[in-house]
Amino acid sequence: MRAEPDDEAEQVTQALLGEPLTVEETNGDWARVRTAYDYWGWIRLEMLGAASEGDWLSPTQGDPVEEARLYLGAPYQWGGMTERGIDCSGLVHMAHRRLGRLVPRDAHEQEAAAEPIDETELRRGDLVCFGPPGEAHHIAFWLGEGRILHATQREGTGRVLEEPFERARGQHEIRFVRLFN
Repeated sequence: MRAEPDDEAEQVTQALLGEPLTVEETNGDWARVRTAYDYWGWIRLEMLGAASEGDWLSPTQGDPVEEARLYLGAPYQWGGMTERGIDCSGLVHMAHRRLGRLVPRDAHEQEAAAEPIDETELRRGDLVCFGPPGEAHHIAFWLGEGRILHATQREGTGRVLEEPFERARGQHEIRFVRLFN
């Protein structure tokens, strides 16, 4: 999905097979669509399939960290949500989505949807938010023992990896949140 109705426009996210999309308007060969998680962008009309029927998410038991680990080594791609390329908030979104949970798409929205917690309360699967409060620009899964799992484009990395939290921390403002209790 693109920011504008143009093949060269920035990719803002990806619509995956079977995902319900609402067409809001059309412009030539393009449709402005909104996802079930309230994210909009432009997609070529020819890419729209038949409307999905019934529930497209089936809640299941599982660990979002283990789901995120399935993307280890995947290249970083702004707006990506697949093993061929994924960004930090896409990793959080897809890890939960694979378990049938719909969470927001962007880091700042994920932070807003979660409950703030103190660093002393951290447990595996909680989220680390990087950036000013309410404006998180990066997000990662807390693994415990001072380690995180995230998709990063930091120089020399550019992939999904596990690493020490302190290596990623830098000079960023940090907050900790929990999506589900």
